[in-house]
Amino acid sequence: MEERKHLVASGDLIQAHTWKGLLEQSGIHVELRGEALLGGMGELPTQLHPVELWVGDAQCLQAQAILKALEVESPPWQCVQCHELNAGSFELCWQCSAERSESHNSPSGQC
Repeated sequence: MEERKHLVASGDLIQAHTWKGLLEQSGIHVELRGEALLGGMGELPTQLHPVELWVGDAQCLQAQAILKALEVESPPWQCVQCHELNAGSFELCWQCSAERSESHNSPSGQC
């Protein structure tokens, strides 16, 4: 089985499905993770648990190029340790250096 890589995260389920559809039209297989958990979030902001798009290792660079052309970036995320808001491109909290929470599930982070 091919290793999967975390591509981008979105707090907006509709946006995540739009990106998935655009990538699949280009022949890239996309897996959405975290979609089923949104219903259990209740009143919490969706940014605390975004929907993640994962692609195969071999298609990761192609998928990044497609999303870059659309100027797609991960939304800001909140640190689970110090609760500081960080830019979507950061993998470590700028204040306490804790790892981004969804990075724990990522085999090797971004492509």
